Amino acid sequence: MRFVETEALNACVHCGLCLASCPTYLELGEEADSPRGRIHLMRALEDGRLEPTPEVVRHLDLCLGCRACETACPSGVAYGRLIEAARPFVERRRPRVERWRRAVLAAVLGSRTLGPLALAPLRVLGGRRWLHPLVRRAPTALRSWLALAAAAPPARRTSRLPAVLEPAGAPRGTAVLLAGCAPARLFPETLGSAAHLLRGAGVRVVVVEGRCCGALALHLGAAERARTLARATVAAVGASADWVVTAAAGCGALVREYDHLLPDDAGARSVAGRARDALELVADLGLPRPTRSFPRTVTVHDPCHLAHGQGVRAPVRRLLADVPDVCLVELEESDTCCGSAGTYNLTERTMAARLLERKIDHVVASAADVVVAANPGCLLQIRAGVIARGARVVVEHPLDVLARAHGVAP
Repeated sequence: MRFVETEALNACVHCGLCLASCPTYLELGEEADSPRGRIHLMRALEDGRLEPTPEVVRHLDLCLGCRACETACPSGVAYGRLIEAARPFVERRRPRVERWRRAVLAAVLGSRTLGPLALAPLRVLGGRRWLHPLVRRAPTALRSWLALAAAAPPARRTSRLPAVLEPAGAPRGTAVLLAGCAPARLFPETLGSAAHLLRGAGVRVVVVEGRCCGALALHLGAAERARTLARATVAAVGASADWVVTAAAGCGALVREYDHLLPDDAGARSVAGRARDALELVADLGLPRPTRSFPRTVTVHDPCHLAHGQGVRAPVRRLLADVPDVCLVELEESDTCCGSAGTYNLTERTMAARLLERKIDHVVASAADVVVAANPGCLLQIRAGVIARGARVVVEHPLDVLARAHGVAP
């Protein structure tokens, strides 16, 4: 059964330069848990030489979809598209109960009504300092869940963003800001920071709320669900704006590839061509000099789908370097996955925990006061790791740091 183009699989020349960039290969040292090993498995499945046994499925499931191998690959193999094509094929061959469980997760997370209910416990427990010692004393099986709950931002009454924010100063264009699903519900302040920074850069901001881009469904192999959500997002965006902006790296990476997800949809091609990360657009347009200092040592975690999926690394460092009194230090393996990876830390908890430990080791070694990460999943994951370790490090979205420095924080 054909699930991916043979030419795309054959683009891999098996040189092995991707191995050192693959988080699961770094942890396990197994060829089958490397990008070229998984491509070999996919080719064998495609040719009918291999059956999707539980062992084969396990190797494919352990792939984070972080796309670090794409950055390292000299042949330009679009590995992210290959693994996305393989996931629905694998999904159809899972045991029925497991398949239903994952389908329910994909449906709930992207739902405008069920999503908020699923996240309600995080909103209730988020930011509770009394949870921190409980996390460190909890049994291993419970610790990661408690840490994620404690890592959520505290529920605060925040003003709803207006549907349209007019630019400060001369208008330079119009941006549709996609609020998304989980990002908007757990991090409303970050969305406000993005809107006000864009406004400060001369952008007219049109806020589109409650639309899931489809990225979480695609992570879970629910490709048709992802296409349905993507079509709804394309319809909500329309054709009039100059840019389509996201404040979540995972969402932005998929929106940039709507032309691949919906190849026959002219609207999807238009949206993909206008997609930008908020940090990238603000850096390109420029901002006034920050008015407030931030006397902290800051290090940057590069979310996989920002660094590898969108090729955006320098803007966040350039913007933070302009803030008075910031001391920027580099983070070792800054673009190695923290283990969040969409829904990975929910479905592959053991490997996610190993990758998180590796990330927190580097965060602590950096001696930074603050680590910034431009993706809500990374924020929750790294905060959870900091809490479980008992480290004195603050984890924030760079947009929130910049909004405070510019005096426009919600």
